[in-house]
Amino acid sequence: MAAAPNRIGPAAEQLAAALPALLVAAERVAATVVQGVHGRRRVGSGETFWQYRRYQGGDSASAIDWRQSAKSQKTFVRENEWEAAQSVWLWRDRSASMDYQSGAEVERKQDRADLLLLALASLLLRGGEHVGLYGQDNTATGGRATLNRLGAHLQARRGITPAQSGLPEAGRLPRFAQLVLFGDFLAPMDEVEAMVERFADQGARGQLVQILDPAEEDLPFLGRTEFEGPEDEGRLLIGRVESLRDGYLQRMAARRQSLRDITRRAGWGFAAHRTDRPPQTVLLALYNALSNNLAGNLRVNVGGGLGGRSGP
Repeated sequence: MAAAPNRIGPAAEQLAAALPALLVAAERVAATVVQGVHGRRRVGSGETFWQYRRYQGGDSASAIDWRQSAKSQKTFVRENEWEAAQSVWLWRDRSASMDYQSGAEVERKQDRADLLLLALASLLLRGGEHVGLYGQDNTATGGRATLNRLGAHLQARRGITPAQSGLPEAGRLPRFAQLVLFGDFLAPMDEVEAMVERFADQGARGQLVQILDPAEEDLPFLGRTEFEGPEDEGRLLIGRVESLRDGYLQRMAARRQSLRDITRRAGWGFAAHRTDRPPQTVLLALYNALSNNLAGNLRVNVGGGLGGRSGP
């Protein structure tokens, strides 16, 4: 009896071959960025010694290190490094507009979003945080296995019919959770604002990372040009496209300013990134912003005695 043809094998092999390359690229970017954040530590209730500092009013007497204080006329408090992980939820846009790539010299927006998401996850996991893929995972987890799982999921979603919406549905998030959204955010501005407000109303802190192709920002085309909408918007033929450039640039600048205003009102962060720019710059800024937010959450957590983590 002849064996049935293996239709799954080739696809599995192709997926397995592509996944390490994506992870290697993300780890390489993360390794470059981590040099800029080396030594970032936070005071807290862990067991690892960090530093001594002078006693201040309001410090607990139990925190005083009497042996260190006996060596001088001053009173010192022993501070340990915070070791409790917090949850950071990552999401990237899978709508058809993210497939855009103006030339072979730049990445698809979707590929750059995947790279940034995995590189950020690598940095956070190295720092001891728990990471989850928003809309996919029930809980945020830590360790190398988490990075491999994220990479496998992102790779598996390639080639699947794109999502209809370029925005995530606002489900429940754990208290003090951080949310990082990667996308082009070309959806109607009122929809973007409503989405951010729904998350912010839960108390979630967030970062919005807009990823655009350089042609989307600069409109470098000349002469007679036909445009086709990637999400069934139809076709548009323009005789002299350069005549529209100034107005186009003004509208793009206004859209970006609106995104900044929306995120600022919600207490979120905003970053703009082009696919022809190195990913390290935006990644370092993003990681530093998250680190500051996580440290702020820790202070509230310790002061209020609140904690816990659950899925979205």
